[in-house]
Amino acid sequence: MYVSKKETAQQINFLASARFQSFTTQVEQTGVVADAKGRKIVKAGTILPANDATAKGILLTDTDVTEGPQPGALLVEAYILEQRLHTAPTSEAKTALKEIKFR
Repeated sequence: MYVSKKETAQQINFLASARFQSFTTQVEQTGVVADAKGRKIVKAGTILPANDATAKGILLTDTDVTEGPQPGALLVEAYILEQRLHTAPTSEAKTALKEIKFR
């Protein structure tokens, strides 16, 4: 019998509205550092592909890329509570994300 410790995922809600539009994107593992358990997790709220003028959207949910690139939900239209994102978007990223409204 296999027994393991129960863990609860905790994710901060950064959406300001229930209305949003997301598309599937491939989340890469490049530059992602493994956590204490050896898992490479890209956090929800990460601006992809980078927090600069190349920004295309914001990752909706945590994505585990330990075993390689994985599909993830990329927000392209949404109202976002900027203070709740783990990394503040740069002014270049805000300009690039035309359909995302920061509050």
